[in-house]
Amino acid sequence: MQRRHKWIIPASFLFFPLLVYCAFVIFPTANSLYYSFTDWAGYGAEFNFIGLANFDKIFTDRLFGNAIKNTLIWFALAIFVPTLIGLGLALALQGKSKINTVYKSLFYLPICLSPVIIGIIWVWLYSPKLGIVNIFLRAIGLEHLAIAWLARPNTALISVFVAWAWQQTGLNMVIFLAGLTSVPTPLVEAAKVDGANYWQTLRRVIIPMLRPALVVVLALTAINALKSFEIIWVMTKGGPFNNSDTLAVFMYTESFRKLKLGYGSSAAVVLFVMTLVIIVLYFRQISAAEELYD
Repeated sequence: MQRRHKWIIPASFLFFPLLVYCAFVIFPTANSLYYSFTDWAGYGAEFNFIGLANFDKIFTDRLFGNAIKNTLIWFALAIFVPTLIGLGLALALQGKSKINTVYKSLFYLPICLSPVIIGIIWVWLYSPKLGIVNIFLRAIGLEHLAIAWLARPNTALISVFVAWAWQQTGLNMVIFLAGLTSVPTPLVEAAKVDGANYWQTLRRVIIPMLRPALVVVLALTAINALKSFEIIWVMTKGGPFNNSDTLAVFMYTESFRKLKLGYGSSAAVVLFVMTLVIIVLYFRQISAAEELYD
């Protein structure tokens, strides 16, 4: 009898976390999927079930196509820029010296701040007249580059991305630093004894041993890139002329500013599917890494 009831205590501990997870994750996700098949405006109790009409419309919507394009640009930059910079910082700052600890703390600090705070900081940095970016450009004789970075269609998206990458890089650095602790020192020393220089050791020994950390970094960076909203909204609200509009911003705008929640939910479903694909690929890579090191 006691053995039969051993599962009751573990189940009781799992019940409330599972209830909270269902209430704040599963139910809203299912709700959004349901509303994507309706024409609900986001208020009132009256709406019609319209099937796949929202999806038929969304894939011919010029603004949605623009949001997809900007999201793909953001995604491509996110995969390379903060990943490479984070790896470079981790390689440069590995070790337990006091100065390295100070630099690690400084580079990690942005990830501790809210994206809203990061956005406000960079809006000030990009200020046409009083921003540090333009003041620095004028000081070194590049006055022609001192522009309104967030107000120009050809620079808005990249300018916001720089602010986002500045925050994301610290997290990537810490993950790579953790990965570097698993690289066997004798293996690195053996490569040096065999005549390998620093770059050869890095390419043939250190980078392959960092594969598990790299998988985590790429997965987190990809997911964070796809769901980026707060920092874009604070800095540009998707403007000017939708040139920094991403899927997350498009979804919010359609749902809560244009009061087309059913249509916005269809964009949310597309974003969810893209994120789900990345998660599946992530777990496949994690499984492959575990088999490699078993």
